[in-house]
Amino acid sequence: MADFKVVFTKDAAFPAGPYVHLPTQSQAIATPSTIYCSGQIPCDSAGTILTLESSTITQMTELCIKNLSAVLKEAGSDISKVVKVNVFLTSMDNFAEMNATYEKFFTHKPARSCVAVYQLPKGVPVEIECIALA
Repeated sequence: MADFKVVFTKDAAFPAGPYVHLPTQSQAIATPSTIYCSGQIPCDSAGTILTLESSTITQMTELCIKNLSAVLKEAGSDISKVVKVNVFLTSMDNFAEMNATYEKFFTHKPARSCVAVYQLPKGVPVEIECIALA
């Protein structure tokens, strides 16, 4: 895989999971035509994680999308070039609120899946990942 680059920006949440020990973190992988963004949780660039005790699903969804936007910008793309989105929720009770926020950002209506999962990293209730054109 010689024709790709690792994307990292300090303007989005630091990657969590198995990559934290590596010298180069991967918030996305960019190829000449496509950017594959890792899932973004409601965590700001300073490492503050939004919780249900202190924030709404609206605020959390906005922060996930803000993080995606920062990663896409670093890769030379933007939200308007997103072609596929995957949304992970720990409760479908949060779907309507997440969706009302989501549709404000993704007005071009890319393909999307939204699934309920048992658990997400750092105990957050929402995570969003996407694929965009370069």
